[in-house]
Amino acid sequence: MHQTTFDAPDAALAVGTRHAGFTVTHVEAVPEISGQAYVLRHDASGARALWLACADVNKSFAISFKTPPADDTGVFHILEHSVLCGSDAYPVKEPFVNLLKTSMQTFLNALTFPDKTMYPVASTNTADLENLMGVYLDAVLHPAIYRRPRIFEQEGWHLEVEEEGADARLSYNGVVFNEMKGALSDPDDVLYQALSRQLFPDTAYRFESGGNPRAIPTLTYEEFLQTHARHYALPNSYTVLYGDMDIDRELAFIDERFRNAAERDAGEPNPLALQAPVSPAPARVEMATAAGNASVGVSYVIGSAADRTRVLAVDVLLDALCGSNEAPLKRRVLDAGLADDFQAMLLDGMLQPQAMFQLKGTREGAAEKFRALLEETCAELAEKGIPRDKLSAALAQAEFNLREGDWGGYPDGVALSMCVMSSWLYDDERPLDYVHYEDALATLKDGLDKGLFEQVLRELVCQNPHAAEVDLVPVEGGDAAEEAAELEARRATMGDGELAGIAAEVEALRAEQEAPDSPEALATLPQLTVADVEDPAPEPAPRDVDAPLPCIAHELDTHGIDYVYHYFDLRRCRVEELPYVGVLSDLLGKLDTRRHNASDLDTLIEQNLGGLDVFLETYTHEGDLSYAAPTLVIGACALSEKTERLADIPREVWGETLFADDARIRDILTQRKVGMEQYFTGSGHAASVARAGSYFSRASKASSLMGGLDYFLFLKELLGNWDTRKQGLCDILGNLAARIFTADEVTVSFIGSAEDRERFWAAGGDLGLRHAGTGVAAHALELPEPVPVNEGFVIPSNVSYVARAFAPSDADPGERGVWAVATRALTYDYLWNEVRVKGGAYGTGFKHTGENLREFWSFRDPHVDETLARYDAAAAWLSEWKPTTEEFDGYVVSTVAAHDAPVKPRALARRQDVARFGGQKPGWREEIRRQELGCTTEQVRGLAEALADQTPSGVCVFGSREALEEAGVDLKLCELVGE
Repeated sequence: MHQTTFDAPDAALAVGTRHAGFTVTHVEAVPEISGQAYVLRHDASGARALWLACADVNKSFAISFKTPPADDTGVFHILEHSVLCGSDAYPVKEPFVNLLKTSMQTFLNALTFPDKTMYPVASTNTADLENLMGVYLDAVLHPAIYRRPRIFEQEGWHLEVEEEGADARLSYNGVVFNEMKGALSDPDDVLYQALSRQLFPDTAYRFESGGNPRAIPTLTYEEFLQTHARHYALPNSYTVLYGDMDIDRELAFIDERFRNAAERDAGEPNPLALQAPVSPAPARVEMATAAGNASVGVSYVIGSAADRTRVLAVDVLLDALCGSNEAPLKRRVLDAGLADDFQAMLLDGMLQPQAMFQLKGTREGAAEKFRALLEETCAELAEKGIPRDKLSAALAQAEFNLREGDWGGYPDGVALSMCVMSSWLYDDERPLDYVHYEDALATLKDGLDKGLFEQVLRELVCQNPHAAEVDLVPVEGGDAAEEAAELEARRATMGDGELAGIAAEVEALRAEQEAPDSPEALATLPQLTVADVEDPAPEPAPRDVDAPLPCIAHELDTHGIDYVYHYFDLRRCRVEELPYVGVLSDLLGKLDTRRHNASDLDTLIEQNLGGLDVFLETYTHEGDLSYAAPTLVIGACALSEKTERLADIPREVWGETLFADDARIRDILTQRKVGMEQYFTGSGHAASVARAGSYFSRASKASSLMGGLDYFLFLKELLGNWDTRKQGLCDILGNLAARIFTADEVTVSFIGSAEDRERFWAAGGDLGLRHAGTGVAAHALELPEPVPVNEGFVIPSNVSYVARAFAPSDADPGERGVWAVATRALTYDYLWNEVRVKGGAYGTGFKHTGENLREFWSFRDPHVDETLARYDAAAAWLSEWKPTTEEFDGYVVSTVAAHDAPVKPRALARRQDVARFGGQKPGWREEIRRQELGCTTEQVRGLAEALADQTPSGVCVFGSREALEEAGVDLKLCELVGE
């Protein structure tokens, strides 16, 4: 049965009707997705199911299990990884990776939360979606973990022996073990977990669901299997289907697999109970990290997940009070000088959501003062009233975000499946609380002038019996020293026979990892062929239109939301000015203007716009390392009825900002510095590969100067000499703004209907931009010749991020479509097996850039030298790569599918703008797609010659000082955090 319209419920799916082993138990309209919800139960097992029926062709499936942890071993995280390493019906080592290599998926992953584990997939192709569903259902219900114990060793943990004889040392390895060493190098994660232990001393939330590296090695294989048997059972499951599909067909598909599920009868799942209110004394947590990472957190439990309206009210409240430097609570805390930054966040998607307030980069004595200041200020605001303009602006912003439904990298169906689990996991009768939002918004609007938010604030902060405070204190040593001592003690109890046994088991593990899957096993995997790839719908083409300024028009269906981007060319700036452009972009929209103070401007933006973003991009031309067009972009969006505000608010920001308040400027730049330090620790793979690219590319060097590592080093020096630099900085910024924001340098891109675009230009005219006149200098930006080096950047982390980039090779044919297929093979075959599976890194990849650079990277990696050696061996592997016809077909299909993946209108328009500024000719994407579809194994193997050309090259590693100093490559070291 294929429903063609979703405006009304389908009578064939009425409550009580049976469909392929499922019975409909509830039907409800969901106007938020212009669709219907059908709640079902599987008759044989009691498994829960839900179909969110709507017109979206990007369909999704997710099966989830309630998995509250009972300790810190990370067993559910290890299970999440491990069940995707083969199953009864698909006896290959890595079916998850095979799907990444061969399917048309638009999303494929698995996710561990503090109380649940989710397995979501999405695809626009029905056959492909069923392939993904089949593999995932067999993985969770019939995993190979019961017959292949080394999956546990690979994904969880195992011992290894370094050196031989009397000098033999032990070490731990394992994908999740190394991932969590990286995760718990982040002070935010450590603080959050410490607060959870304080708030929930009697429930599952006191444990680290991802696993604590100190506890992970206590988990046994037997406990691992027993935990799976108790929790991965159908009565403990939740299935969500989404999109335009033949529901009877998909339910029959699922029913067949549910009926064949193993019945292990291993006992009840771990309980998940409400925590009675507690108010423990402030706790102190020590962490081996940089001194600048000192922080204090105070969390308040909001109530339960059942109160959707209250949770949304707190979300709005936190934005109104702390959403910007000018919000009343954040301004009060910043003015108190307790820390570099202060933020608040809603932590939901759990049985008892919480609001967390955090100081970052705390000063001495901050812990003793923070909570009193926080609660006194909230009490004052609750008594005297929260500024109405701040509340109404925050509520308008929340409404815009809910209506826009932009979930970042998640397809709508996957994101909505997560929303479903935010209430359904805790109450079988409430699967839709967090999909709906209209009623909650109406209640909040009605209560805006009736004291609703003041009452919520009073109950949340001032009268809350369920709260906790944690002071995170940086120290020397920490987990790394504890691990070393633990391993040394363990080694001392072992004789030569035990050491030999460990070495033999590692050797056996390596042999199993290296053994190829048999053709018979590979043949069990479902796979599309190139013949299954359909021609994509043509992309609507942008066009240049007559307007007061150069204008690109994207006439797309944006569901009543308009977007505008203003691209200001920076090539008339001098190279030494680019870091100041970075400062300018960080400040715009956050300072006083001639018409509004910073607080009122912040309110004006939230009341009228869905967002105002200032950011920097550098465009390059394909195959040209010397070309660089750095650009400052100011983007804004608004509901159609507020299109005129898109014309006047950005104009005020770029044309009337005052750069006189050096105290506020310092606050903003300090916060930016703190944010970058955390970025380097948490996303060092992205930072390292960007840095490695700057060794060759002028465009990458410009980006580094404006917002990358060079900019960070500039910020450190600027803030370190603030008193002598601040006045000159203000003068420079004013001069830069006057030169950048001119009609000579701008192109405007408007995304929305032609009628709204006309209203925009009628209201905006020339946007206040004047031509600079006859004396305007030519584009004369001269960036220095990049120089390849080997660099190591010291960060407070127990794992490393290893990048290596190679200059263009004369042997490179430059066919981007062929490189795209090769990239998929290198990433999901060679590197996955060598760097992740064998090496224990959590992630790894390769990319070939438009400038013909070849770049490798790793994520949360326990190694440096071994990883670099594996990069060097990639060319030899590629030269010998001989996939079967079916395997190669899969690579082509998945590469084309990634190329064709649907994107939202704003993302499509932005992609087209970037292509335009990068000099791409019309039809360039179609040409790449033709190359992908038409490439051969011989062409891919032929790239090995270019890949083997390793001079010149540059290495960039982020990691601990010890790891960098012990690396075999000579690295120029720089301390990023802590000086």
